[in-house]
Amino acid sequence: MSTIVVQAFITLDGVVQAGGGPDEDREGGFEHGGWTAEYDERDGGEGGELVAAWESRTEALLLGRKTYEIFAGFWGVWDEDAEGLQGELTRRYNRIPKYVASRTLTELGWKNSQLLGADVPAAVAELRAKPGGEIRVWGSTQLIRTLAEHNLIYEYRLAVYPLVLGTGKKLFSDGFPLSRFELIETRALRSGVLINTYRPSEAG
Repeated sequence: MSTIVVQAFITLDGVVQAGGGPDEDREGGFEHGGWTAEYDERDGGEGGELVAAWESRTEALLLGRKTYEIFAGFWGVWDEDAEGLQGELTRRYNRIPKYVASRTLTELGWKNSQLLGADVPAAVAELRAKPGGEIRVWGSTQLIRTLAEHNLIYEYRLAVYPLVLGTGKKLFSDGFPLSRFELIETRALRSGVLINTYRPSEAG
């Protein structure tokens, strides 16, 4: 059985929008893109090593439309022979399957990508039932909410940044289903970022 694992860079006030770069996602007039950079520069490479370890276990990507388009515009076109983490992730992401939840896309240009179809929960449940490793979800807040509503998420890995933005898309927005979690592991990076791993509690 495969496992659905959500990974996110998140602020103290729950924002997950556009941590990677200023123009990554300006939806809603968001002006704080790239908010992870200052902290990532302080961690001496710890964060990159952690992401590399996480992604070494990724057997597929599960993405909403907007995140898919962002990823395809970066990882889908970057040089696979680039040095370091960029080249490593580019090679992996190009190789593995990408499953996309979208009501509007009809064609996907990034190789090894396919649409999930109209019944996303059923399609994801079918993927999860197959033998395999970790199916990784990045970004994709609307998709995550749908998956949570159907109890399809096995684990959340959250890199919590000591920062309040006061605006932006949140991972757990109003209307998110009532959820209780068990803290499986926590680790503090030298930058002040906390890496917290949670699993939904059987107590519900």
